[in-house]
Amino acid sequence: MMPIDGQPVLTAAQMRAAEERAIAAGASVESLMQRAGEGVAAAVRRLAAGAEVLVLCGPGNNGGDGYVAAATLARAGHPVRVAALGEPKTAAAQAARAQWTGPVESFPAGLPEDAAHAPVVVDAVFGTGLSRPLEGDVGRAMQALASFARLSIAVDLPSGLDTDTGAELGGPLSTAEHDLTLALGALKPAHVLQPGAKQCGAVRLLDLGLGLDRISAPRTDVSAVETIARPRIARPEPWSHKFSRGMVTVVSGPMHGASELAALAAYRAGAGYVQLLTGGLPQRPHAIVRRRWSADALDDKRIGAAVIGPGLGRDDRAREKLEVALASDRPLVIDGDALHLLDLARLRERKAATVLTPHAGEFAALFGEGEGSKIAHAQAAARESGAVVVFKGPDTVVAQPDGLADVSTGASSWLSVAGTGDVLAGTIATMLAQRPHAPREAASAGVWLHAAAARRLAGCFIADDLANALPGALGECL
Repeated sequence: MMPIDGQPVLTAAQMRAAEERAIAAGASVESLMQRAGEGVAAAVRRLAAGAEVLVLCGPGNNGGDGYVAAATLARAGHPVRVAALGEPKTAAAQAARAQWTGPVESFPAGLPEDAAHAPVVVDAVFGTGLSRPLEGDVGRAMQALASFARLSIAVDLPSGLDTDTGAELGGPLSTAEHDLTLALGALKPAHVLQPGAKQCGAVRLLDLGLGLDRISAPRTDVSAVETIARPRIARPEPWSHKFSRGMVTVVSGPMHGASELAALAAYRAGAGYVQLLTGGLPQRPHAIVRRRWSADALDDKRIGAAVIGPGLGRDDRAREKLEVALASDRPLVIDGDALHLLDLARLRERKAATVLTPHAGEFAALFGEGEGSKIAHAQAAARESGAVVVFKGPDTVVAQPDGLADVSTGASSWLSVAGTGDVLAGTIATMLAQRPHAPREAASAGVWLHAAAARRLAGCFIADDLANALPGALGECL
């Protein structure tokens, strides 16, 4: 089992193409199935040694993986039972079924009452590629079995999820929630996009030897999408100074709290100099330099990145500030109120790096609501805007105009509190000031630090706490 950070994410079609490429190179469906099933069995033995296992097998190749896992466990002396949703329909699954020499119970109707108390349940019913909801009895039985089990494992995907979007095909709460999902060969969008990611539980990768690599543009057999990995952040050199570490300017408006959070986060994320452009002057000395706003405020060539939006307001004065920011040649993070004022045609005229950070409501107002996955929406928005788009949420997607995209995993649900978006904007600005020619990488680094800071706090925090936890998160990257 492998961790999922920095791994490619493949759609169902891309996964089929990758498997076909492996088969053309000499592998077989049966050999891939054997490797998958043995990997599932190894995970069960590692996590639940000696506990009775109930393997639920479907009629396709996912069921074949289940039969191989059950047979492998039985040969190792591990107590295991098999229940099937019909007979295998593919040649490979039929060959896998032949490995299992024990009885096969009928699922769901033929399971005895005590089946609900199986300590370990393995869902190998449908996995990827499903396009219709589970039948009512099947879905309910799987939910009951998973909820009673001490350990519930899905093979490739929990049955009932749309592979490419993470949606529950039968509607909300129609899919069993598992403790662990073993992604076969590669991650799929449903492993990282909500609500599917929640139903998966922890996700680990089983390598099938497909040889997948990240490339520079989308193709049919490999992916231009991967999960965000821990960024590499360099320590300051002995000769570093405040400007070489990155100067961040935050353009404020009438709601100073939001812009001050962004400025604080920029400092806590490692900027060497942060200035807040505001209508008032400081009442006391502070590390954040406060200056009055002026039309030439962004002309300073030492500015590595600017943030506009947190606390900006939406009046004519705010529009004037946004126009000045768009006209500047400074890398720019556009957040909050500025997103509501933004003209995409005007944005496309910019030459300098630009990062947009909309949440779902802001995204819909700016780009509309289309078909497909959150990843596809972010990629389309990046192409349309010519900017890097950080589509925020529990499954934040970072996309650049050529289609390359990163997806965040493991975000804390405690981030759903006012001000955390302002902290993210400031964090990304620091990363952008230090990486002005790599805006997607900068944005993804900021997203990772933001999530890591939240994990360090465990729960029930406010945005100020989050900003102050950034140095600890940064320390994990040095």
